[in-house]
Parts: sequence; structure tokens; C-alpha cells
Amino acid sequence: MKMSIYIIFLVFVTLNSCNAEKNPQKTEVKGGKMSYDKLDSVTLGGGCFWCVEAVFQRLDGVEKVMSGYSGGKIENPTYKQITTGTTGHAEVIRIFYNPEIIGFEELLEVFWMTHDPTTLNRQGADVGTQYRSVIFYHNESQQEIAERYKKQLNDAETFDSPIVTEISPMINFYEAEDYHQNYYNENGNQPYCSFVITPKIQKLEKLFKHKLKD
Repeated sequence: MKMSIYIIFLVFVTLNSCNAEKNPQKTEVKGGKMSYDKLDSVTLGGGCFWCVEAVFQRLDGVEKVMSGYSGGKIENPTYKQITTGTTGHAEVIRIFYNPEIIGFEELLEVFWMTHDPTTLNRQGADVGTQYRSVIFYHNESQQEIAERYKKQLNDAETFDSPIVTEISPMINFYEAEDYHQNYYNENGNQPYCSFVITPKIQKLEKLFKHKLKD
């Protein structure tokens, strides 16, 4: 399965590398100490956002990762509301990345290889719609690439079961509470981090060592 997804990725990038230029839209965020106007962004959900945040923070070319909530109808949701599984929101991360260093296709490759995209509304012991596998695309180019990549993986039966990752337009993003940000880096010895997140980091280091920051 590992070799299969890598081969599909190489073929996919070869055939679709020009797609990212069809609808180049930049995300601009004002304020703070960082300038985002030259970065691209995407919003991904793959279970607990502590896990996904820790994975993508380590990729070269990823400048910032914010944990938050997306996809529901409740404005300014709290973590307590999210845990009920009734808000429609998913736990997600918003990634700001430099496309000159890491491409959108590469982010998707890491995304699909570091969580289980075949389980509906579940990642391990984390169960509920808030833990669904989801790509909230920010432009038509991202939508096209994500849908085509997903189809190619399913056609190739890369995983034992079909990928159920939701691919939907980005309509809202609410930044999670401060204590959720940079969680693994600050709480690495916490049991959930040790038993759930650390194995994901180890898998990342094994499969994508060449994509990691120094």
C-alpha cells in the first residue's frame, strides 16, 4: 500500500502539476508578526486536530498551522459544543504554506498517509462527525486536484476500503481556544500525545523524512 500511494502520487503530480496555476488564489491574513500574503492555505480535518497539527507543523514549507473548527452552522463554537458532535463542525487545521517549497499535492499525500481516510466519522477511539476526514478547499484548483487524487487512490484500491474523505468548499473557520494551539509540542508527555500522536510523528518521519524541516 505504501508503494502504491507513492507511485500514484508521482503519476498524479506529473499529470496535474499545472493545475495549481489554473486558479491561483492567495489567502491574505492581516495582523500579527507574520505576513501571509505570499502563502497559500488549505483547511484539513483528519481526526483530533492535535494530531493533524503536529504532523503538518513538521513539514518544510509549512509556515503556520492553526487548529480550529469548520463546516458547521454554529458561529464561534466552543470546544465543549464541538464535543457533542451536533454542531456540524469538524476539528480541523488551517495550513499556511509556501507553494515554492511544498505543493498542494504533497500536502494531500501526507494527509492521506497519516490518518485513516476510510473510516466514516472516526479516527481510532475518537468517534463523531467532528472527527471526520475532510478537505475544505479554498479554490477551484484545490477542489479539482483533491477530487482527482481521491478518485485515483480509490481506483487503484490503495487502501483496503474506499476513501470516504469529504471534499467541500471552505465556508467558515473558527480558531480554537489557545490551549489547543501547538498542543503536541507543549504537551508531548501527556498520555494521549504519547500513545496516539507520537506514533503518527514516527510514521511521518519514516515515510516523509525528505519533506521535514531541519
